[in-house]
Amino acid sequence: MICDRYDVVVVPFPFSEIPVIKKRPVFVLSGRQFNDENGNTLVGMITTAKKTAWPSDININNLQAAGLKIDCVARWRLVTVPNDLILRKLGHIDQLDQIAFEQQRIRLLM
Repeated sequence: MICDRYDVVVVPFPFSEIPVIKKRPVFVLSGRQFNDENGNTLVGMITTAKKTAWPSDININNLQAAGLKIDCVARWRLVTVPNDLILRKLGHIDQLDQIAFEQQRIRLLM
């Protein structure tokens, strides 16, 4: 599946601290052209963050647009996944939430 930037999709997400891969929602960070040309997509974790919080976590305010059912945050824990591992699309991060993502991205890369 070829995705657009800020799509919310489900992928098998690897965990470094435990030998488990769990199907979970992620946000797409890379653009459609990159995803298509490279056969891979750069994604970031979406989590409920019940036990932990990272200072760079971003609240996803429009859960309905994102296709999420419970309060979640976007976490800047990034992985590149092959496009054929993208299981399904849930939704899309709305424009107001995208602004928060972009502000945090700029802050993190400075």
